[in-house]
Amino acid sequence: MEPAREPMELESLWREVLGEYLRSERKKQRRILTEVAAVAGVSPQYLSEIERGRKEPSSEILAAVTGALGLTLFDVTAGIATQLASSREVAVITSTGSPVRSSVPASSGRVQLRLVA
Repeated sequence: MEPAREPMELESLWREVLGEYLRSERKKQRRILTEVAAVAGVSPQYLSEIERGRKEPSSEILAAVTGALGLTLFDVTAGIATQLASSREVAVITSTGSPVRSSVPASSGRVQLRLVA
C-alpha cells in the first residue's frame, strides 16, 4: 500500500479569481451581462469569457469593465484579496491519480484526508 500523500496546494489563477469576482459583483447589482458589456464597450461573449476565467483582460479592458460596474481597480483588488484570504483551494490526488479540488477555510490549518480503495 502506498503511503498517504499530503494534499497539494493549488494557487488559483488570477483570471479565474478575477472572473468570479466580476461576475459576483455584476449579479449583486442585478445587471445582465449584455448591459455591462455594452457600457464597457466589449462584446458580451468576451465579457462572459472574462467572467468564466477563460480570458485575461488587458488593463484597459479591466478598467472599462470595472468602470461599467461602478468599481475602481482598488475595489476589485481589495475584494479579490479578501476573497483569497478567506479560503484556500487544495487538490487531493485520488487513487486513480486524478486531482480533486476542494475549498478549505484558511483558518482550518492542516488537512488530513484518507483514501479508501
